[in-house]
Amino acid sequence: MTDPQPVTTGPAPAGDVIPFRQAVRAWFLISLQTFGGPAGQIAVMQRTLVEEKRWIGQRRFNHALSYCMLLPGPEAQQLAVYVGWLLNGTRGGLVAGILFVLPGMLALLVLSAVYLLWRDTGLVAALFAGIAPAVLAIVAQAVLRVAGRSLTHPILIAVAVAAFGALALFGVPFPVVIAAAALIGWSVHKLAPQAFGDGAGHGGDGGPAPLISDEALHHARPSRRSAGKILAVGLTVWWLPVAAVALLTGTGSVFTTQGLFFSGTALVTFGGAYAVLAFVAQRAVETYAWLSPGEMVRGLALAETTPGPLIMVVQFVAFLGAYRSPGPLTPWAGALLGALLTTWVTFVPCFLFIFLGAPHVERLRHNTAIGAALTGITAAVVGVIANLALYFAEHTLFARTFTWSRGPFTIRLPEPGTLSPAALAITVAALVMTFVLKWPMLRILGICALLGMGTLLTAR
Repeated sequence: MTDPQPVTTGPAPAGDVIPFRQAVRAWFLISLQTFGGPAGQIAVMQRTLVEEKRWIGQRRFNHALSYCMLLPGPEAQQLAVYVGWLLNGTRGGLVAGILFVLPGMLALLVLSAVYLLWRDTGLVAALFAGIAPAVLAIVAQAVLRVAGRSLTHPILIAVAVAAFGALALFGVPFPVVIAAAALIGWSVHKLAPQAFGDGAGHGGDGGPAPLISDEALHHARPSRRSAGKILAVGLTVWWLPVAAVALLTGTGSVFTTQGLFFSGTALVTFGGAYAVLAFVAQRAVETYAWLSPGEMVRGLALAETTPGPLIMVVQFVAFLGAYRSPGPLTPWAGALLGALLTTWVTFVPCFLFIFLGAPHVERLRHNTAIGAALTGITAAVVGVIANLALYFAEHTLFARTFTWSRGPFTIRLPEPGTLSPAALAITVAALVMTFVLKWPMLRILGICALLGMGTLLTAR
């Protein structure tokens, strides 16, 4: 672990835990490393914010993550908004959330255009094929560290194992797993109030105290007036572009349809993108005919190998659909409008949920019953991240997987014959650089990206 970085850029304005410019630089660097879906993204923030910079304590980080897991939408991006809000208020949350999705949005816009022009993204795919194994090593490290710091009681370990098994072996819906974990945490508190203790989930490592401690109370006080203002502004910002598009292009245009459809999708994505992608694919392919089944698969592959939330695949869907039905616009203008509108309505609700809920969640941190429920969720989140890491590993190392079912068991297994030797070799190298050499994350990502490019040159 690198030494914590001191704050040396001058006094912070009132309300800022760290200078705003320093926060912007940090979030920009984090945004360039958000590969690997929610497991990789949470791992990057855990390592950077909790371990290296010491800006936020482990229990505070876990508390925010537990709340974000309860919300619809990409939990990792919402976690960035939450922590950004803790560090620098509303502007900090906006910057953290926007930067979190900006690199992926721009990358996927370019790749969508490349796909339509040449149908060939092999060079980019090779680059990201090297990055994926590096992210796999980072995720493995994060699972071990989060588990070591969060699972401080045998009951919490059991909840984490049960959550992993429920998702990986029985296909239990994500909301059911989270609700059960919250109920277990609350029940343990009622039956044995001292079971978790005051330090549950703290997992201090003896390093310097974090700038946002686990005990400090946030200064923001929730009120009906502030909530009403946030709700009014948020709903206006969310729906104004959709209304403008409907007015200018008609209520039956592809742009209005996409704006309404993906606004609704943003409200039902509990459990991350994987939980809703089947629904999106079915409607986009069969109902609206925006793209073919094969194109949906290729779009998902592109989204998995670019930074940012996996739900960004909806941008690719909208880009292709609007390109083919641009209405009064040119195909390229229509594609750009559809992609940007879809990205807007997908991520704006995330900011609204955090800015509305975070002040209340902060005030509830010292409510022991609710804290115990969130501690249960935190334990389950370790199992969730482990399950996502397994899913990511299967799709990184193998070209194809299949689902095996027997009785109550539903297990996703890789096809052994599709193992990629190159991916396996890069993964081993990444694990050595991470756990043995303990190199910085950016160095590991850069070396693995070069190794991925090398596999393409070798193949040619």
